[in-house]
Amino acid sequence: MAVSRNGFSEQGLRRLREVLARYVDSGKIPGVVALVSRGGQTHVETLGTMRHDGGAPMRRDTIFRMASTSKPVTIAAAMVLLDECRLRLDDVVGPWLPELDDRQVLKRIDAELDDTVPARRPITVRDILTCTFGLGMDMTALGTPILNAVFERGLTPNLPTEVPEQDEWMRRLGELPLMHQPGEQWQYQIGSDLVGVLVSRVSGQTFEEFLRERIFEPLGMKDTGFHVPADQIDRLPTLYAPDPATGEFLAWDEPEGGRWSKPPAFQGGGGGLVSTADDYHAYFQMLLNGGVHNGRRILSRPAVELMTTNRLTPEQNAARTALARNAVHISFGQGQQGGWGLGMAVRTYRGDYAPIGQFGWDGGSGTSAYADPVNQLTGILLCQLGYTVPNPAHLMNDFWTTVYQAIED
Repeated sequence: MAVSRNGFSEQGLRRLREVLARYVDSGKIPGVVALVSRGGQTHVETLGTMRHDGGAPMRRDTIFRMASTSKPVTIAAAMVLLDECRLRLDDVVGPWLPELDDRQVLKRIDAELDDTVPARRPITVRDILTCTFGLGMDMTALGTPILNAVFERGLTPNLPTEVPEQDEWMRRLGELPLMHQPGEQWQYQIGSDLVGVLVSRVSGQTFEEFLRERIFEPLGMKDTGFHVPADQIDRLPTLYAPDPATGEFLAWDEPEGGRWSKPPAFQGGGGGLVSTADDYHAYFQMLLNGGVHNGRRILSRPAVELMTTNRLTPEQNAARTALARNAVHISFGQGQQGGWGLGMAVRTYRGDYAPIGQFGWDGGSGTSAYADPVNQLTGILLCQLGYTVPNPAHLMNDFWTTVYQAIED
């Protein structure tokens, strides 16, 4: 069997293209860009088109809405501040986020908003970076007063109420009680957005300015940001949220005049980035290299290790574990890695082809980015299809299965 220099077999890479082509040729996925790298060699596949009904072909430099795959990248800004001792993990956040002082906590998750007890302790930087500060997206609590209030206030993206600029966002957040005591339970999304506000207030810069200066420019991530400039908008495909019942391709966001065609009021670390396969490859390769890119240190090795190893106790992680294993009919099998570091999932058990220690995350717009220290492997998969149907999750699963089959040493 022929083996390429980067430890992937030629047969395995052919199979990878065949698997991707199966989705595109069947019409389930309009287009896809996939990148895998190992041993200093990079392999890229581009298939399909920018629209489901044709149009320009997908290219290596196509810009995608990264959705929740933003989380593993935006957390790096906080790590820079930790490296520089401008933040400490167990600092109380009140000096920068006074809106979170003197918290009240719901007596139970479905309680009315005034049925509370005082928080047992203040919220810390560690609570925010681990998404355990007490408030977040809980898909098992839809319809409760607290989640209704989160949606009504525009505290999460892409819902009917527009997300406001960060000071107003913080004011609205500060009106709500916590769902859980600080440090008690991992919860999704809001903590990742809160990281951006914390970084902005500590640094005195906008979140994007800080990311650009300290992460994006040193890594050469020239196409990564919170919107796509007008002169590059032709590189952004239409984003679809297919009808779950019929599979009909419904345009959720168009490039021209869409959500990412102008700078947002709120620079959301939880899901606001646009980027390319090569930009994300540079970032994840830097993490694999222990924080170094082309001889330049971006993050300290201990910072990278803190991000990419599990930070949660079994008690903190219990709700996430239950959701991942008991709601696979909703998640389509995603989220079963076991652990969570800072800004990303970390595999703590061998539940599929990927080994313990693999880290990264997926996005609801059809994006997936992981690195694997065991095999010194990075993989980026980008398409433009939302999770209203299982197709993007199935594509991700088959991509990773095929990537691991292609390894030959």
